[in-house]
Amino acid sequence: MGSIRTRTLVLVLGLLATSMAAISWKSYSDAQHEIEELFDAQLAQTARLLEGMVDRDMTPSARESLQHTLNQASSAREAKRPGHPYESKLAFQVLDDRAGIVLQSASAPADLFARLVSTLAAELPPQVAPPKVAPSRLVGYHNVPIDAHRWRVFVLQDVRDASWIVVGEREDVRGELVGKIALRSLLPDVIGLPLLAVLMWVAIGWSLRPLKQMAALIKARNPDHLAPLVIGRLPQELEPMVAALNRLLQQLNSLLEREKRFLADAAHELRTPLAVLRIHAQNALDAPDPADRAKSLRQLVRGVDRSTRLVAQLLTLARLEPDAVELGVETLDLHVFIRNELAEIIPLALERGQELTFVADETGDYRIQADRTSFAVLLQNLVGNAIQYTPEHGHLRVTLQAAPQSLTLHVQDSGPGVPDAMKARLFERFLRGDTGAGTGAGLGLSIVQRVVELHGGTITLGDAELGGLDVQVDLPRHRHRHRDRSGLE
Repeated sequence: MGSIRTRTLVLVLGLLATSMAAISWKSYSDAQHEIEELFDAQLAQTARLLEGMVDRDMTPSARESLQHTLNQASSAREAKRPGHPYESKLAFQVLDDRAGIVLQSASAPADLFARLVSTLAAELPPQVAPPKVAPSRLVGYHNVPIDAHRWRVFVLQDVRDASWIVVGEREDVRGELVGKIALRSLLPDVIGLPLLAVLMWVAIGWSLRPLKQMAALIKARNPDHLAPLVIGRLPQELEPMVAALNRLLQQLNSLLEREKRFLADAAHELRTPLAVLRIHAQNALDAPDPADRAKSLRQLVRGVDRSTRLVAQLLTLARLEPDAVELGVETLDLHVFIRNELAEIIPLALERGQELTFVADETGDYRIQADRTSFAVLLQNLVGNAIQYTPEHGHLRVTLQAAPQSLTLHVQDSGPGVPDAMKARLFERFLRGDTGAGTGAGLGLSIVQRVVELHGGTITLGDAELGGLDVQVDLPRHRHRHRDRSGLE
């Protein structure tokens, strides 16, 4: 596409040249019209001056004296007397009522009047025979071709003695004058346009200097340097671009930090399970007793299950990180949704001989705007943790309550509970309880907390009536747009 400077310069100069050409053409046309009007007025004025100079009662000697004076005036240019080079190209004739020449200038063609009459006669309709030009048609302005030139002629008839006064001028004289005027009017444009192009090139380059400086700053950056761009005063057009770049850098930095954190978490948490799996596998290989071998293999299977659960939770937590999740918000009937989810989870409780109950008012309105997938993750982790930390033959209760603007979910168990000093730390990653009953990675409540934050809710821990832990989740019915800790939506 080329540079912005070149494109802008070509566009602006193109528009300017087009505009100047249109204006120059209009000026040329107006100048030509006005000059022709001025010359026509000069012809008429000269004719009337001659009409006043020539008297019908003038004697032949007086006419000869006047003709001699006119000849001397017309020869002023040859005598290098003060005058104008165009004055000799103005011609005139004074004719009597029979078209006999009474007076004429030296520059006037002898057959000027005759050519005029023949030209007008040729314009008559063919049925007029013989063609005869009426005197009224002779009076006025006419264009007459004589030899290699065209003449602009003005004819005036003296009403006193029916004599004719003809004043003419070659049209090439007018064209030469109009051409010089047009050339002089266009000359500043022809000279000024290149100069204007140079000035505009410099001006556009100066205006685009902040963009060039910003490009140089970005180009000189180290790929690992993702700090926001710090540039001085910027034009208004560049401020949104710099803000968008800084936003992108911040998001990219968050993405890289999230990947580093995930890799660190995975490396930290998988190191021990993999080592344990290797030990169990080695024990199974080395065990001479089939019973010992079977025991090692069962431990190996439990270790694989634990590692699988750990990897699944790590991936879930990574997907729920800031800027990494796009919630598919829809209207859910939470009562129906929780009942369906518990139907899939209850076999885990029955396997441990536990009693799982769901308490909710059947007539309540439990509609909420939520993401189905992430909310299923929330419920599975809360109920799964309760099943895991509740002893066999224990009790679990899931309660759903409706309010005008929010819904409240309680997950309670009859387990050993959590000391008040530990409740605030249960949301930390990889923190396990001290009951010894759990085999998880300590990520369940971190995942639940993130899902609740994405839905604009709150989560609190308390003591359950059953004796164990009570996890309370308050969710607004209408989800507000989430804003993470970086300030980005």
